[in-house]
Amino acid sequence: MELSDLYSERILELAGNQPRPGRLPDAHASARRVSRVCGSTIEVDVKVEDGVITGYGHEIQACALGQTSAAVVATHVVGTPTSEFRRVRDEMTAMLKDNGPPPAGDRWADLKYLEPVREYRPRHTSTLLVFDAVCEALDKIEASRTAVAG
Repeated sequence: MELSDLYSERILELAGNQPRPGRLPDAHASARRVSRVCGSTIEVDVKVEDGVITGYGHEIQACALGQTSAAVVATHVVGTPTSEFRRVRDEMTAMLKDNGPPPAGDRWADLKYLEPVREYRPRHTSTLLVFDAVCEALDKIEASRTAVAG
């Protein structure tokens, strides 16, 4: 497979028609991730109530693969339990790095179009940026709530 084969019609459609949520001014936490390989960046803002993601915003400058991941997340993340989102991040990582299946669940079905990225290790980071950034923000929220409760 050629690198250009990664950019299927569906990948380009998702990337080109992604939601643009912008930044979330009242976020509980934010995180920024950068791919050193391609320079893709994402900044995410997250709100969580009772273990469910209730608010999400992002600003992204990324290749089509990073934009596709971010588009799927922006479309489906609000209303997702934090434990489910962490599972999806782990399944995406396993799909790319360990030949695992795409993430389970109808909500995340479009992530299957990123499966061919596994053959291009330098593209893993940009594809996973949004997942890693959201999980970093979730970690910050949990740490601040633990500190307050402790």
